[in-house]
Amino acid sequence: MGTLTGKVAVITGASSGIGRATALGAAREGASIVVADMNAEGGGETVNLVKEAGAEALFVQANVTDVASVDGLMAETLDRFGTVDLAFNNAGIAGALGETHTYENAEWDKVIAVNLTGVFNCLKAELAVMRERGAGAVVNTASILGLVGFANTPAYTAAKHGVVGLTQVAALENAGHGIRVNAVCPGFTETPMVMDGALKARNNPEVIEQIESSTPAGRLGQPEEIAEAVLWLWSDRASYMNGHALAVDGAYTAK
Repeated sequence: MGTLTGKVAVITGASSGIGRATALGAAREGASIVVADMNAEGGGETVNLVKEAGAEALFVQANVTDVASVDGLMAETLDRFGTVDLAFNNAGIAGALGETHTYENAEWDKVIAVNLTGVFNCLKAELAVMRERGAGAVVNTASILGLVGFANTPAYTAAKHGVVGLTQVAALENAGHGIRVNAVCPGFTETPMVMDGALKARNNPEVIEQIESSTPAGRLGQPEEIAEAVLWLWSDRASYMNGHALAVDGAYTAK
């Protein structure tokens, strides 16, 4: 018996990186997985990996910035599995780098739409289902940049600080309804967002060196390490953890 046996977990941004690692970890712990992402190819790959791990899986192509799409995700989940026990609101984008005084408004709108409004849209839909059941556990992906500032990332940092605040509000509102809402705050992690996104770290040894030197642990995190924190926050082992933003960052924010 795994720690999540019999549970149904909805994971957004599950086509790769931390989302995929969490889906596989949850599968090993006995959960059924709803893989939600815009990337159908990557989402299908995650579904196949989950099934290979011995768990049930469903892919739903969903755009977290669109309320109708999120409502459709919930409807397909309920139609297939009948409930939502666990949710990981993980979909996100890095956005462009740039100083605040020159940052493009269109880029700001795009990053906020996915990284903050998208979390709100999903959280709202999930809580409505969980309130009816009187139970549930939600984890939102924030970031170390939800806890500290970082130059040249005004939209991303603002969105992730917003996720931490939204997490706290939702926890306060729902603790009396048997629902826990927490956030995980990854440090620099070896995911497509970090390696191939705005930082373009994969083919840039100088960027990797800067990340490693700024992280007391001296290395990037692995998706599986972040996933383990999510699985714990979901589990009954974290039954008194609510409204918390958990840094998993190699001591980056302890500096």
